[in-house]
Amino acid sequence: LSGLHLKEEKIKPDANGAVVKADDNVEKTEDEEKEDRAAQSLLNKLIRSNLVDTTNQVEVLQRDPTSPLYSVKSFEELRLKPQLLQGVYAMGFNRPSKIQENALPMMLAEPPQNLIAQSQSGTGKTAAFVLAMLSRVEPGNKYPQCLCLSPTYELALQTGKVIEQMGKFYPELKLAYAVRGNKLERGQKISEQIVIGTPGTVLDWCSKLKFIDPKKIKVFVLDEADVMIATQGHQDQSIRIQRMLPKDCQMLLFSATFEDSVWKFAQKVVPDPNIIKLKREEETLDTIKQYYVLCNNRDEKFQALCNIYGAITIAQAMIFCHTRKTAGWLAAELSKEGHQVALLSGEMMVEQRAAVIERFREGKEKVLVTTNVCARGIDVEQVSVVINFDLPVDKDGNPDNETYLHRIGRTGRFGKRGLAINMVDSKHSMNILNRIQEHFNKKINKLDTDDLDEIEKITN
Repeated sequence: LSGLHLKEEKIKPDANGAVVKADDNVEKTEDEEKEDRAAQSLLNKLIRSNLVDTTNQVEVLQRDPTSPLYSVKSFEELRLKPQLLQGVYAMGFNRPSKIQENALPMMLAEPPQNLIAQSQSGTGKTAAFVLAMLSRVEPGNKYPQCLCLSPTYELALQTGKVIEQMGKFYPELKLAYAVRGNKLERGQKISEQIVIGTPGTVLDWCSKLKFIDPKKIKVFVLDEADVMIATQGHQDQSIRIQRMLPKDCQMLLFSATFEDSVWKFAQKVVPDPNIIKLKREEETLDTIKQYYVLCNNRDEKFQALCNIYGAITIAQAMIFCHTRKTAGWLAAELSKEGHQVALLSGEMMVEQRAAVIERFREGKEKVLVTTNVCARGIDVEQVSVVINFDLPVDKDGNPDNETYLHRIGRTGRFGKRGLAINMVDSKHSMNILNRIQEHFNKKINKLDTDDLDEIEKITN
């Protein structure tokens, strides 16, 4: 499978099963082009070179509150097999991340304990459950003992890479991919100890094709549960697989979010769990200067943007548009004016998007034009200016306060000062801005030429 390329499928069947090609000329609003969560998750995996240093506090709810709660500050404390410890260090992990400190002792405890864990992308959860799987395997037994479900083929391959890296000093351990395109002979039994795959194929391998004996599975991992249940059919398939497993099989479920639907699903597939949750960190706008610019139409907004662009030496900026079409137009117009800009757009393949973000992160591109959807989850420390070319609104045209906070919260991080400039081009968008001010109880000042000196101080 090493030769398989990650790709995002552009052609999708309609409600009747007929295949229709997306018309890229149709202007899509953000709600219509809601980014496929799996693609976003894959993008994060491709662009993360290291773990996110989160300051969020971890909340642990134990199944048995009387048992002592262990957390570890080093991998040595876990008494791992030497070849696994070697694999962990070779991957560049020097000490456990916040989620690993609490999750690993629970996952490696005897007798095995079930776990439901919430953790955002980049916190080391994949490495944590991979370590748990590799620790439970008996290498002498040549049959599947650990089963990991991923929501998509591409995400399964990414997790497989982590298993291969961490297990590279443990050559007796073998991995099989239960994904589309991996055809096996009927009646064949699998000798690999770890199987990673998508729910539909894994279900076939367990029930119809009998490649796997589910009764011999010791560890069952459900990764990216929030992505999983957003995909038609995956929830039902996952539950059917779980019902085939032995009662003493260890169940581990991970999700970046804990919406009600995810929570209900988690409780169906993970009996008597320990629970690890990240307490939400309150984002603050205290270090961010916010302004607005009054214009009459799109062309005036563009002119105002060029004036601001010329008046300040921008470290790095992100410009947000409401639709792909506007983002494409704006990037093209800025380029014509001689400005160096990069465009991050929904029709790009995931790998192309990762390459654009990488160039932006390295400072090769100073300005990134994008829609919300594409920029969700991107962390670039050196962003000092966010420009809302279009104010964020929900599908009913009301202010989307969470998105506003999410967008401008990219500046002013780590105690630095940041800057947000909002383009207003109608009475309606002024009303949106006023409601955003009320919501955050923060005054947004009109941008005057006198403010440009102040802005220059912030951006330099």
